[in-house]
Amino acid sequence: MTDFQMSLIAAGGVFVVGVISYNKWQEYKARKSVERAFAHDHDDVLMQGGAAPERDFASDALRTEPVLDGAPAPHHDVLIEPSVMAEPLQHAAPGPAPAAAPVPAAAARLDPALDPVAGLPAVKPDTPPAQLAENLVDPLIDCLIPLNSEGPLRGDRILPALLKLRRVGNKPVHFVGLAVNGDWEPIVRGGVYTKLQAGVQLATRTTALNEIEYSEMVTRLRAVADEIGAEPEVPDMIEVMSEAKTLHRFVAGHDAQLGVNLASTGAPWAMATLIGALENAGFDVRPDGKFVMPDKEAGGGTLFTLSTNVTLGADTTSRLTLLLDVPCVAPARDGFGKMVACAKDLVQRLDAAIVDDFDQPLTDQTLEEIAGQVREFYQEMEAADVAAGSTRALRLFS
Repeated sequence: MTDFQMSLIAAGGVFVVGVISYNKWQEYKARKSVERAFAHDHDDVLMQGGAAPERDFASDALRTEPVLDGAPAPHHDVLIEPSVMAEPLQHAAPGPAPAAAPVPAAAARLDPALDPVAGLPAVKPDTPPAQLAENLVDPLIDCLIPLNSEGPLRGDRILPALLKLRRVGNKPVHFVGLAVNGDWEPIVRGGVYTKLQAGVQLATRTTALNEIEYSEMVTRLRAVADEIGAEPEVPDMIEVMSEAKTLHRFVAGHDAQLGVNLASTGAPWAMATLIGALENAGFDVRPDGKFVMPDKEAGGGTLFTLSTNVTLGADTTSRLTLLLDVPCVAPARDGFGKMVACAKDLVQRLDAAIVDDFDQPLTDQTLEEIAGQVREFYQEMEAADVAAGSTRALRLFS
């Protein structure tokens, strides 16, 4: 081996030793830097033997971590057990908290999308929040889904997420919250809630809640719950479908509409003249051509409607039909009696006769017999806890 080769080997050895020494020095410097950065006494919550420290909600006006009650209140079979009331919403006492400032009703309803009254028929704007909540999420006609959260939820933060889920199919969805005062209330800005409940209506006049709609409801509700930091307690689909079908059978069995016809005893009526006569009789003429008899004594709503039985462009008609939507008019309003009285008044104004669908005269005796059947119908609905004209009935027969 020549001297030159020995020199190269020696130089290579020195280089290797230098590289190793440099790497060791860099590791030493990095270790010392890490030790200095974490030299303070921090507790590692992952290594603690006990539970993690409780989050302080003092700044949120609450220091409770409520645990949601058990399964939602069951729906009772309104056909088999019409006299049994559904269980009310559970009002669990919230933890100690300073009194929350009241939220003015007007402030809560500045945005029409947040107005709980907007989604409820036959509800007045001054209805107490607790009563509104019972109408919004009704254990008799809604599938109740509790939403469990680890801490209090503020209306301002959760409303944008809740407003993403307002309807599945043609079934409305509503939310209520357990406020710090211990009452269930509609979700409004400025409110603080220890529990939430979602409710999807089990049936409408046309259909029952089906598997596809319920699956959509659950999927979208889980997304909303993730967004607001909650966990839904989803009822079993088979049970929900059974309740929905039972409720829809009740609705279909009580979907009664009564008609009284007026037939011209002379020449057909000119539409221009007829409209004036109907307005004088108290009807409101809607832009779509419908004639509505408003319930002025009750401050709104519809008593019955009238159809001319012809298209909007027709010049004449010889037949009118007055129609009462029986389950949507409260017994106290005497919708059928007022409809018959209106028909008799129009007979005098228009030279007409009151007839049935087969053009047979309807005598006073026959009309009284029908009135008795209407009274029995109302009693059946009352026994089933779905009083005619109530918010519950109007939601079902919408």
